[in-house]
Amino acid sequence: MTIQQLFRTAPVTTLLLISFIGLFIVQVLSGVDANNPSTEALLNWGANALPYTMGDEPWRLVSSAFLHIGLMHLLFNGFAMYFFGQIAEPMFGSVKFFALFLLAAIGGNLLNSHVTWQGILDETTQPGISAGASGGIMGIGAALLIATLFKMSVNGMVLNLRSLILIMGINLVYGFAVPGIDNAGHIGGALTGLVIALGIGIAHRQRTIALKASMPTYQTHYVNYPSSSNIYADNDSHIPVNSAINTDVNAAYVDVKNKAKSATPTTIKPAIMWRLLPWIVMLLVTIAFVWWWQDIHNQIIQILSAIK
Repeated sequence: MTIQQLFRTAPVTTLLLISFIGLFIVQVLSGVDANNPSTEALLNWGANALPYTMGDEPWRLVSSAFLHIGLMHLLFNGFAMYFFGQIAEPMFGSVKFFALFLLAAIGGNLLNSHVTWQGILDETTQPGISAGASGGIMGIGAALLIATLFKMSVNGMVLNLRSLILIMGINLVYGFAVPGIDNAGHIGGALTGLVIALGIGIAHRQRTIALKASMPTYQTHYVNYPSSSNIYADNDSHIPVNSAINTDVNAAYVDVKNKAKSATPTTIKPAIMWRLLPWIVMLLVTIAFVWWWQDIHNQIIQILSAIK
């Protein structure tokens, strides 16, 4: 698929890929190591780090999703975004797709910060740094799993559930097997995607039910006519034409036939609650994330105040 075809099919996916690659190129041109960027460089470019993200720089929850730690990290996430995005964006719609990616990325970073903070309190973990679109991409993948269960399709084609589960499983297993992978970010993103996709899936089901209810039904009625040896008007009506009665019947038949051709089925729209459900779910998720960030932020402030 060419870049022009991808942009027509999934414009947001294309722009996300361009932003990932563009930011990486700017980093490298500014002197950042392409394969092994320093912690200082990653922090300067917006990576997620507990003291900063849970302090006065919550914007890192979003900025870190566009930042990648080395070329291989960028290539891996870029391929996953290309694979998932060209399916998920046409299925969910560009606006919902973008909101899903952002919220899943934020959810992954929040869970990473939560796990890190609990580890610091238990004296089992040191503050770390994380970056990458993995949380958002895992959220998209999880949303596609839910969409498959709700039998959502793209251009009439239903997704292969087994393939999606395999891809998601490989990502999770790889994260636990290889040191340095942000497992909490993957899991947090996937859980966020599942919750949001449930709202999208339920709305899709209600829309499908309303569409089926609006489809017209046809009934065939048979009328017994008096026997006659007269010829028939045509092969379609089979109605005699040489009597006043038969002429009236023929006229009525033509009138009914013309009305049937011009009839337009009434479209029944699902209740507005179902149409707004995906947005309501995303709003609730956003509110929950704000509360979650505020809770960790307040805990850190209290600990720092007690130390002073």
